[in-house]
Amino acid sequence: MGPLASADTGPAAASARPPLPTVSPTPQSIARVDADIVVTGRAVIVADAGTDPAARERLVRELRAHGVRRVDTVAPGARSAPGLLTVRLGAASRPDIASGLGDTPVPGQGEGYALQVTSHGPHKEVALGGADAAGQFYAVQTLRQLFVRSAEGWRLAGARVSDHPAMPLRGTIEGFYGQPWSAAERLDQMDFYGDVKANTYIYAPKDDPYHREQWRQPYPADKLTELGALIDRANANHVRFTFAVSPGQSICYSDASDLAALKTKLQAVYDLGARAFSIPLDDISYTRWNCAADQAAFGAPGRTAAAEAQVALLNDVQRTFVATHPGTRPLQMVPTEYGDLTDTTYKQTLRAALDPDVVVMWTGTDVVPPAITNQQADAASTLFGRKVFVWDNYPVNDFGATSGRLLLAPYDKREPGLSDHLSGVVANPMNQPYASKIAVFGAAGFAWNDRAYDAGTNGRQALSYLAAGDPTATNALAVFTDLEHLAPTFGAKPWQPQAPRLASLFTRFWDRWNAGERTAALSDLRSYAVAIADSPAQIRAGSVQAGFVVDAKPWLDATDLWGRALVSMVDALAARVDGETERSQSLLSSARTLAQQAAAVRVEPARNRWGAAPVKVADGVLNTFLGTAGGILDQWDDAGRSDITP
Repeated sequence: MGPLASADTGPAAASARPPLPTVSPTPQSIARVDADIVVTGRAVIVADAGTDPAARERLVRELRAHGVRRVDTVAPGARSAPGLLTVRLGAASRPDIASGLGDTPVPGQGEGYALQVTSHGPHKEVALGGADAAGQFYAVQTLRQLFVRSAEGWRLAGARVSDHPAMPLRGTIEGFYGQPWSAAERLDQMDFYGDVKANTYIYAPKDDPYHREQWRQPYPADKLTELGALIDRANANHVRFTFAVSPGQSICYSDASDLAALKTKLQAVYDLGARAFSIPLDDISYTRWNCAADQAAFGAPGRTAAAEAQVALLNDVQRTFVATHPGTRPLQMVPTEYGDLTDTTYKQTLRAALDPDVVVMWTGTDVVPPAITNQQADAASTLFGRKVFVWDNYPVNDFGATSGRLLLAPYDKREPGLSDHLSGVVANPMNQPYASKIAVFGAAGFAWNDRAYDAGTNGRQALSYLAAGDPTATNALAVFTDLEHLAPTFGAKPWQPQAPRLASLFTRFWDRWNAGERTAALSDLRSYAVAIADSPAQIRAGSVQAGFVVDAKPWLDATDLWGRALVSMVDALAARVDGETERSQSLLSSARTLAQQAAAVRVEPARNRWGAAPVKVADGVLNTFLGTAGGILDQWDDAGRSDITP
């Protein structure tokens, strides 16, 4: 579907209107159709029994947040009140909604929706039509981004949207090692996923003992209550809570009592309302059995025998549990060989014998892949005999190369067009849930509309989301996240560079310094140094989500010191250029003291398995510049200072 043309206006009139607000994820099609309409102090929602309750509740909340003091709900056919904002919400096929949408195409895909904001004389009309209940909810999530401030209050942008997700599965897998998220953090995540149109959350924390080591043991009553509340919150945001059990370290595949224990575990969570399940078989060995009976049943341990045992388990769960429980989605699994494109007897066995309904997860060409291409995804799907579901190990920071790091670069290096080759993408986040939102925001945006995804644009949108739209806080986050941009792999070379913006500024500085433009170069660099030094306080000022500030505390503390060290070093260079030797020496000493203090900041206690560790901030970039600049000042000779270069 191509871009929608603006209706009811000529080109000149359309170009005179302001551009539409940015909507994320990027809709498949969005265009201006009319002038903005005033949000009145009283509004009417037209709804019926087919209106999604979660969508209606969110609509009421957004109207009240944008100046509506009274919200009335009426049934279709009720007499409308001229001059009031009227929002029609429900199935796109409902006659009044279909009329309100006019010629805006309604997607036939699941979770799709159409939206139109128009005015006809005194009537201010919004039509929100979903292909299903989730589509209605997502229509409201788009509408909330179309509110614009004006001198008189709030307006709604005169837009029409026709939209649907490119991938059926989008979201996260809480699959990291280290301290799992808390109940409150998970509840917040469900609300966040609703906001970004992510529909999948897989509960698989490696360090939850009942998920892995003690998988046979039932969850205690208080934990079941916690999971029940999480499932309810997920459902309220149209998120599929997917419960994972990872029995591979100790299961006896041929033991009927183990199969029964596994299904009992699944049943307990099904009874809470979960309708999606996963059995990860990653990070286990297939060179040994957990019981002698498996050797008798499947033969000597090895790739083929392990695959045969796993297929027997998975097919049994799919056919005797999933298929017999109403409303349950196909079983998901993570193979033991989850991160390459090598054909083996293990993959051949899965390809030949695994029930075709079972969804197979794949992490890319490595545990942490530097990129995922269409060709790679197609090859993986061929290897497993079905479209694979990507478990994307970004921004997870539970491995050694991430020690002391937050991974705050935007989601990137995934090729447009992957929606043709994958069943979905879930990001494996950090132990720090709020800091993970930057990358997850991007992963959700990519999975919704991979062909329109731009990492830079989306990254900025994610920062604005975290800052509740505050421009000062958003800019401060942009400065701060550049300092935490590096993304390691399991190899020597990271797949995202460290501090690319700052590194570029340093390169330009030295070029100008060596060209003799020293005063101008110092002035420009000082402005950005001050921005670094000021960013922690601006992030802590109140607009940025409090959870992010908590997650990032050690890194903000260190950034404050590194920023002040950089300001002092720039001022020391400027003083020496101006011939103020004594002042330059004092500033140099201050810069070095601040840098030492910054380097001493530690993450302690850490949520990560890497434990207490030095905080890394623009490492290899900022500290290198300070060392080079300090060395120049140490060697400065008044008679030959113009020849000094880094």
